[in-house]
Parts: sequence; C-alpha cells; structure tokens
Amino acid sequence: MTASERFFCSDAARIRGDSIVGTAPHGLVWVLIEYRGAWPANGFDGLDLAPTVKELVFTAAQAARARILLVRRHARPAREGPGRWAVLRYERSGAYRQQWGTWRCDEDLAEIVGALGAPGELGFPPVLLVCTHGRHDTCCAVRGRPVGRALSERWPDLVWECTHVGGDRFAANVVVAPDGVYYGDLDAKSSVTVVGEHLSGRIHAGYLRGYTDLFPPQQAAVAAALRRFGPAGRHDWAVADTSRDRGGWRIRLTGRPPHPTALDVEVRAYRTPPHQLTCRGPKMSSAIGYEVTSMRID
Repeated sequence: MTASERFFCSDAARIRGDSIVGTAPHGLVWVLIEYRGAWPANGFDGLDLAPTVKELVFTAAQAARARILLVRRHARPAREGPGRWAVLRYERSGAYRQQWGTWRCDEDLAEIVGALGAPGELGFPPVLLVCTHGRHDTCCAVRGRPVGRALSERWPDLVWECTHVGGDRFAANVVVAPDGVYYGDLDAKSSVTVVGEHLSGRIHAGYLRGYTDLFPPQQAAVAAALRRFGPAGRHDWAVADTSRDRGGWRIRLTGRPPHPTALDVEVRAYRTPPHQLTCRGPKMSSAIGYEVTSMRID
C-alpha cells in the first residue's frame, strides 16, 4: 500500500456515515497520570513501573471501575519537577469530585489507591481530555493533535492530551471529565465551539457521542431530545425509566423547563455491515448503532 492509499479509519467512518450516537463507554471514574515519556501502545499497561506499585494501582482502579489514562500537556516545553496525577469522579447526584497529587518516583503513585477510596473534593474546574494516542491508532494523533493545540490555546490550564478513550474512528475525540461527556468527529474549529458551549452549560446534539453514566440506548434518547428541543445543561435531561419494548427500548426522560417535563423515546439497535474499524486492526468487524424510532411528549 502506498502513502496515498494508506487507510485511515476516521476517513472511512466519515465516508460511510457511521453514527457517533450512543458510543460513549460507560464509566464514572477516571485516573489520570502525567507521563512525559513516549506512551506505549497499550498505555498504562505498557509502562515500565515498579511491579508492586503498578499492580496496586491497577487493582484499585479495577475495583472502582476506573479508566486509567496517561496525560500530558500539548506542546509545552518539558518542565522539571514532579508529574501530576488525579482521580476524577462523577456522582449520580450531579456532583463532580476530583483529587490531585504529584509523583516523582513510582512509589508515589500508590497514593492513587487512597484517592480511589476517598470521595474527593468539590470546586475544581472540569478537565478537557483530547485523545492523541498515535501509537494506539494513527487517526487519534492525526486528528487529535490539531484539536489539542486549538483547545490548549483557548483553555491552557484545562486541557490534557491523553491515551486511548475508545472510538478511534470518531477521532478527534474529546472527553469532558468528570462531567462524563464524550464528543467525537471534531476538528480544531468545531472543538473550540463545542467545548465553549459545553462550558457555558449548553450541550448540543451535534458531535455528541454520549454521557458516560448512561448506557447506549439511553445516550441515544438524550441525544434525540437535544436534537429536537435544542441545547441543554448536563443535567437538564434525566433518565427516569428504561424498559425493553418489542426488540428495542422505551426510555422515559424527564426535562427541566423550558424543555418538556416528560418524554417517552423508543430506541432500537441495529448492526452495521463488517468494516475495518481501526487503523491498526485489519480485521473486519461490525458495530452496533442506535436509532430513535419514536418520541412522544407526555
């Protein structure tokens, strides 16, 4: 294959028109570890850390169902001093909690274990994570780096580049944490607009992959409500009930004014034809998509 014929999974997904709706992986807790060296293809798992410390952090993260991400600042001169780590936690009450620390040697990372068992603190600004993990998937770097640059120029203290967050074919991917909101298919210009609106309390359906506290059909229902009734705050729509219905799901949403107070949304799943879904994985795979078939105001 020549350079001009090189396969890029995000280009192929755009040509096919792959839907990003309902593709945010489920999760409420994130562990961030600033790592200034080269990121292994498998992220934290591939780091050459003291085995006992690595096992402690990994086991604690598994118990908390936390995703471990390596992070770094975009294109800043390498600074001396300790790296940072953080535990970010989304609570179903709507509270966002964070705990930050620093590390100089591997043993310092053991403090993450205690942080995972503690509630964390309120009052921190959100964290903007941009996947630029090129060793995991080429598109994450090709599309992610320009987005990381654009967002870092606008919000330098909030933005971190990070390792794999899922959905390589939807690069560039941005995660707002601990809000737990995934955006995809972004470029430098759209990312600044989308994130600016998000930070102003206005989440739009365009570019939204989903909320990580919801499961895929629920994410699709919320996205449909946003598309129909306009942008809304992170908690302006809530899932009140979910039930299986004729091979799909019936999802009841409750909204805050000026949105409808109750909305019944029917969602069905479908399977796409097999395609190559990542740059590095030549295996042909199908994906599951979600379609809203009806919406009724109650």
